[in-house]
Amino acid sequence: MKVFGVDIGGSGIKGAPVDLERGDLEEPRYKVLTPHPATPEGVTEGVAHVVEHFSWSGPVGITFPGVVTGSVIRTAANVDAAWVGTDAGRLIGDRLGIPVNILNDADAAGVAEMTFGAGQGRKGVVLLLTFGTGIGSAFFVDGRLVPNTELGHLELNGHEAEKHASSKVKDDHDMSWHHWAQRVEKYLKHVEMLFSPELFIIGGGVSRKADRFLPLIKGIRAEMTPAQLENNAGIVGAAMAAGGR
Repeated sequence: MKVFGVDIGGSGIKGAPVDLERGDLEEPRYKVLTPHPATPEGVTEGVAHVVEHFSWSGPVGITFPGVVTGSVIRTAANVDAAWVGTDAGRLIGDRLGIPVNILNDADAAGVAEMTFGAGQGRKGVVLLLTFGTGIGSAFFVDGRLVPNTELGHLELNGHEAEKHASSKVKDDHDMSWHHWAQRVEKYLKHVEMLFSPELFIIGGGVSRKADRFLPLIKGIRAEMTPAQLENNAGIVGAAMAAGGR
């Protein structure tokens, strides 16, 4: 079964058809830059551009970087505040003229990793953390998702954690891998103290370079592993939601 997935991020909007039997992209993903300001209308046009690139006409799953209840956006930390209270399912669905499913971006990535990637068969508490424009989180207990946890907004050193340890912060301040790994380590220790996970899955675009920073992180009791689906996990998870998986 093939379903289309779109992953809306603070810097890019990317999507592709997904083979739900294999949990992999059917074709190379297509990406456009997220508009700035990232208003509902501007982002919707970006999503439409990605979907129309493939001449897709079936169901579409779409991730959003914030809390989503039903298809209504409740928070919008890294996109325009006008999203808050917007029924994204209705807005984007009307633009595309096809059914859409909306869910939190990290939750989508987490479901994909628990089904096809690093979390397969894992019990207990598993936390997927995506490091990108912000820090997203997907929290699982015995394989069941606790949605919309948004642990990137925990307070760390008097600020939101994602303002201290996201990969955007690394890039903006031209940090070395060692310097950034120290910040990630401090964040992981804080999360571990609160939730005692058995496994951290490290996702987002930076997961492709996990060998550059994960070995530098010390003193974490939980197992740590990079996301196997890397930065495609959100696309796969979005498609799974639209396909009823």
